[in-house]
Amino acid sequence: MKYIDEFRDKEMVELLIKKISSITTKDIALMEVCGGHTWAIQKFGIPSLLPKNIRLLSGPGCPVCVTSKKFIDQAVAFSRLKDVIITTYGDLIRVPGSTSSLNIEKSKGGDIRIVYSILDALQIAKENLTKKIIFLGIGFETTAPSSAAGVFNALNENISNFFLFSSHKIMPPAMAALIDEGVTINGYIAPGHVSVITGSHIYDEIPTKYGVGCVISGFEPTDILQSIYMLVKQIHDNNFSVEIQYKRVVKPEGNIKAQEIMKEVFTLRDDWWRGLGILKNSGLAVNEKYSNLDAEKMIPVIVEETKEEKGCICGEILKGLKKPKECKLFGKVCTTSNPVGACMVSHEGACNAYFRFNN
Repeated sequence: MKYIDEFRDKEMVELLIKKISSITTKDIALMEVCGGHTWAIQKFGIPSLLPKNIRLLSGPGCPVCVTSKKFIDQAVAFSRLKDVIITTYGDLIRVPGSTSSLNIEKSKGGDIRIVYSILDALQIAKENLTKKIIFLGIGFETTAPSSAAGVFNALNENISNFFLFSSHKIMPPAMAALIDEGVTINGYIAPGHVSVITGSHIYDEIPTKYGVGCVISGFEPTDILQSIYMLVKQIHDNNFSVEIQYKRVVKPEGNIKAQEIMKEVFTLRDDWWRGLGILKNSGLAVNEKYSNLDAEKMIPVIVEETKEEKGCICGEILKGLKKPKECKLFGKVCTTSNPVGACMVSHEGACNAYFRFNN
């Protein structure tokens, strides 16, 4: 198949639903751990097409959602320094901190700039030599290589006023932690974009240790339904493995060059995830070789005490324990134009997707 309409073909969708229905009778809970999948599942109404015994859970697949409030508070503190320019992707600017946000600080005169690439941030550093340029690095293995490449280039081009503030995370520890905590998950719809970088082997422990299958999925309706069918078949056959549905993009070995630049610049560290707390070796810190470009080490700042939102259940939603509509704030106090919690900010967040397509 070459064109997008082929992946939305009604007859193919109906065939896949029939195949799913034909091999399952028991209750099954499948979790997607990619915000892009959450968006697509709600946009295309996938849950309404499935047999009632199959439940889809939204997991911790939204980078903005899992990022700690302390990270936002520290970014806000950086933005208040007169000699600092903050560069960031668009979603992060609206995430609420304890008492402010980058959007609020920008309205007060803070020099906070939305960029489309870390290369834009490097260019800003070259053009503003008297300023410290901080790039806010968030996201999983999908975006971490570009941040690593930016740091690598900054060092090799002697751009000494550029700094990375990393909140990059890796996905497998969170997937394992959910099962360890007792969340009922019978199969993972594994992230497509992450897997383009990492390949399929990073998930090998999930079937081996937990008896939970993983299928790396694309983002169109037939992609998702085929992935669900593959997982249901694994459950039916009691034969759990890592499979690639998204073969037109994902290779078992992944992107070797991207993996190499990540290893060059980053080192694993324990990191905090919303809803899951601190997970061992789940975050990516700038390593010692590049420490002079690490904002955390090189730019001291006083950060206010972190305060969580009252009534927000974003953490429970990210664990698949509750649906967005179960939050008392959803659609009332918390909306896409006035997000109270991080899950409502980004289009990859479950609350945002539910608000737009399932409200």
